[in-house]
Amino acid sequence: MWSLLFPGNVFNSFCRQPPPSMSRSVLEALMLSTVMKCAPQDGCSLLLRVHASLTLHESLRGLEACSMSLDTQETHCHSMRVSRASRRQQVGQQLQVHFNCFEVSMAQSLYITLRTVPHFCGVQLNQQYNVEDCRDEDVGRNVPDCFAEKLSYWVDRSRKVVLVQVPEAPGSPDYYLRLCLKWFTCEDAGEPVQVTANSVSRMVSLPYSQEMPCLCLESWPATPDAVRTQTCPFEDDTEALWDAIHYHPGSQALSWEPACPVSGHVSLCWRPGPGAHCLELENSDRPAHRRVQYSLVDTQPQLCLKFSTSLGFWVRCPFEQPRFPAWKMTIQWAPSRAHLRVAFFSPSPTSFQVRLCHRRKMWPLACHQKLQATPLPPASVSRGDFTTDPPVAFVDIPRDEACGPDTCIQGWRTDMHFSAPQQLCNLQCGTHHVLWPTFAHAAAEAQTPGTSDLTENSHAGSHGPLGFHQESWCRLYLTKVHTGRGPAGLALDRPPCSLCKCTPKAGPWLHCPFSRHPQATETSHPSLNGGCLLPPAG
Repeated sequence: MWSLLFPGNVFNSFCRQPPPSMSRSVLEALMLSTVMKCAPQDGCSLLLRVHASLTLHESLRGLEACSMSLDTQETHCHSMRVSRASRRQQVGQQLQVHFNCFEVSMAQSLYITLRTVPHFCGVQLNQQYNVEDCRDEDVGRNVPDCFAEKLSYWVDRSRKVVLVQVPEAPGSPDYYLRLCLKWFTCEDAGEPVQVTANSVSRMVSLPYSQEMPCLCLESWPATPDAVRTQTCPFEDDTEALWDAIHYHPGSQALSWEPACPVSGHVSLCWRPGPGAHCLELENSDRPAHRRVQYSLVDTQPQLCLKFSTSLGFWVRCPFEQPRFPAWKMTIQWAPSRAHLRVAFFSPSPTSFQVRLCHRRKMWPLACHQKLQATPLPPASVSRGDFTTDPPVAFVDIPRDEACGPDTCIQGWRTDMHFSAPQQLCNLQCGTHHVLWPTFAHAAAEAQTPGTSDLTENSHAGSHGPLGFHQESWCRLYLTKVHTGRGPAGLALDRPPCSLCKCTPKAGPWLHCPFSRHPQATETSHPSLNGGCLLPPAG
């Protein structure tokens, strides 16, 4: 009755209108299932069974079943023919049709089409089918491709190797193992190692250079079109991803490129003070799934990169190292004494801007009144340390606006696309003509956004709360103590304790540069961790 034709492909052939006497339900009840064909030495392979009901009609000459892989679009078709004698004798009878000829692979996604021969329009059945994977008990126990998922492995982080134990199984083929970086495909991260079926030792050692979340162990049997299995032992080790930051001095660009697929965002941020939350810079948010680059970036130590994913966020501050040049902002009295002078020191001519900010219950600060800094001519002869050279720009701010417990002064570069501001808060102008932020809550404010980020700046040595280099302050105080004179606009009769630390490696007791002065005393203050005090003059 039925005869099997050679595999063909009339999948895309044109259809013809069915005769009036043919019902569109002559073909129905399409059912698909996976079966196994097993051999004693070779294990088992998978086949797709196609089952349907067919009502014979004199115009039908056969059926065609086609299987298309949704991954590769590869199509395989098989046809069956009904003899003319059978068509005449069994017209109107319903028959059960089976196709068992489709070889399939584990976890394969297929689209199955069953149609008549000739192809009558509208008389066909379609169904999508997913082949079982190794989680199915029968498939996992009998298909050699699933044996790779039974590998045992251990990670020796001290030696930086992955140790793999390949199991023995009757009829199992040779195996290949390798480490790879898993993107859209698994890219080589090491040479494949072959484990033969008759190997005495089935333990393999695979070295690696760095733990990465996409560094995976890939294994597959040495058979044609074998399914490859990946296991990623470092999928939670994301720390290494955030260190691939590069600064390009020539273009002043900052870039980061993910070594593994990442879903999240990257942004620039700045820290107002030690331990403070990193505040994002405007227009710096970028998707993290590809290379990120920021042009014209200010190399300030408080400027950082923030990486945010569904697992949390990480902050990296690439300019904390002393080798990066940074400008400084200081505050002193202006010649008029009714104003404060915000001065900027930089190794090269630079444009700056200043704004006043006020604290409020909810962060961020309320900032307003942007003021452009006035440039100054560069020093004719540099002393080699730009913090001791004359300033390159300044802004004068009315004293009444700048002084106060809830006022901050921010300064930043305007000739860069991305600049982190320097910030000084809580200036206490007082009557002693010395400016410094209040120290009553210094320990608490070190953890609070809005405190001066220059009080503990490790970029170019220690700095006082006014932004001056402490060595320079100590020299200024010594000048005042021994000669009675100081720089114009500065009265140095009573220096604040935290500015007396001239020895960078001093211990709990701070070195006192005024110890030779007959009235100088050395003390350890509980909130300032040591310092140097001078009694009032007279």
